[in-house]
Amino acid sequence: MRYGEATVTVVDPRSYMTYQPFLPEAAAGSISPRHVVVPLRRVLPKAEVLTGRVTTIDQDRKVATVAPLVGEAYELPFDYLVIAMGAVSRTFPIPGLAEQGIGMKGIEESIGLRNHVLEQLDKADSTTDEEIRRKALTFVFVGGGFAGAETIGEVEDMARDAAKYYNNVSREDMRFILVDAADKILPEVGPKLGQYGKEHLEGRGVEVYLSTSMDSCVDGHVVLKNGLEVDSNTIVWTAGVKPNPALARFGLPLGPRGHVDTQATLQVQGTDYIWAAGDNAQVPDLVGRKAGNENAWCPPNAQHALRQAKVLGDNVISGMRGFPQKPYSHANKGAVAGLGLHKGVAMIVMGKMKIKLKGRLAWYMHRGYHGMAMPTFNRKIRVFADWTLGMFLKREVVSLGAMETPREEFYEAAKPAPKPAAAKAADQGDQSEKAAKQEKTEAKAS
Repeated sequence: MRYGEATVTVVDPRSYMTYQPFLPEAAAGSISPRHVVVPLRRVLPKAEVLTGRVTTIDQDRKVATVAPLVGEAYELPFDYLVIAMGAVSRTFPIPGLAEQGIGMKGIEESIGLRNHVLEQLDKADSTTDEEIRRKALTFVFVGGGFAGAETIGEVEDMARDAAKYYNNVSREDMRFILVDAADKILPEVGPKLGQYGKEHLEGRGVEVYLSTSMDSCVDGHVVLKNGLEVDSNTIVWTAGVKPNPALARFGLPLGPRGHVDTQATLQVQGTDYIWAAGDNAQVPDLVGRKAGNENAWCPPNAQHALRQAKVLGDNVISGMRGFPQKPYSHANKGAVAGLGLHKGVAMIVMGKMKIKLKGRLAWYMHRGYHGMAMPTFNRKIRVFADWTLGMFLKREVVSLGAMETPREEFYEAAKPAPKPAAAKAADQGDQSEKAAKQEKTEAKAS
């Protein structure tokens, strides 16, 4: 665009973008959490970044209502609108899940999971109560897609390393359980590599239960559909995603699963000034439809989202100037997944040929692909630096659980000291004497 031709405003409740494929590695300590996020104000210096939430959109007046972090909500006028709110964890009304579950959609959850797992090892190492030890050392993961399989692979790797530093905890004391309602894990890489991934995890001592689901987890008591019952302090929920539910308030045309319904140009159906892309958009998969699947839609993954963004940017400018817009079309290039240090699976699509890799070579492909896809040169360097240092230095096994309540220690030090018992008794006596005098005064007055 020409200088001063337009103002680009970004509204987001967080002032950073998260590269979600690296969340499992951040949870395992292979990458610093700050290197997985990209600060919006730094990478979008020519844009106006507002930290807040869009609560409503008035399409007739072309006005969005923004609720900032503090203060009153206000209206923000626009000429063109881009909806890219992403997805949230897809959950079900399972008793205890909201209270006990840990998600893996944000860097905060990734850090929290790492601290929580190491804290469980601390608990188990310092107690002689077998029931407490068993509950602390049982880790349940629900969901066998990319997020679930990668997270349990990385966390198991970290816990195995960490156990070397504990006198009373070994890997044999731990119990890792992976549960999925489907009949296979890692469906994105195909059945053969998915089966390899399952066998690989089982070879590391992970219990994999397929074609089953979790019925309840009240107070950490996990009950599976297949009858298995275990007690666990760690229940990680990675059973898929759904579009951001806030979309239902915007008056946009939605698909059957809540995605914004778009044309192949990423323009929202029935509008000429709204576009959508990424996990919250229902985008026709033109490559799949050419192959004969008339109901093919682009899957909600980073491979499509990154490429849709480039097409969307060009189409917004074309829409502003009245030029024809380009339809989004992308053939699947394959999929890669890491299952811990030096372990992974990869399926590379080259035309009609599919190359399937496993083990260390697939792990290199996983790191190479996502390392290059990481936004900004700054973050690429930092991520590769973390990996390089990890080759020579041992993994950190420090739990910073106090991060969740950083003021607790200061509060304990600063709160007023409790009065001695004698002082309390004197105060109570004074109060009783005052009450008696008040009663006498009221009696005389009556």
